[in-house]
Amino acid sequence: MPYRSRSRLVPHLRLSLSIALGLWLGFLAIALTCWLASRFVFSAQLAPVSRAVEQLAQLPVVQAPASNPMFEQYQENLRRNEQRQALDNSRSDARNLANPKCQFWLQQDQTAPSDKSRANVLQFCD
Repeated sequence: MPYRSRSRLVPHLRLSLSIALGLWLGFLAIALTCWLASRFVFSAQLAPVSRAVEQLAQLPVVQAPASNPMFEQYQENLRRNEQRQALDNSRSDARNLANPKCQFWLQQDQTAPSDKSRANVLQFCD
């Protein structure tokens, strides 16, 4: 008896393997067909788009204007105002009254203002 059941199993196993192999080969055939279609059909349709992208990539880069005198003046005024505000804060701060270096440079900046005296006030005063 066991021999008979084994002989019935072999044809069913062959049939199952044949169906699985057919499905796998069918899937490969469909995938290959889609890939080939996309390579040849869609490349012809997308050629104008790819040319346009290449042209855009080759366009020269437009440089912004090198300098705008009004904007530079605005930035310079902002810098001066910030520096003046920092100096005023240094003069009014009570902690700087006990610092002799700060007092010296504050006095120098009041009597003979210069870039060096302002820089030293900002450096030695908190």
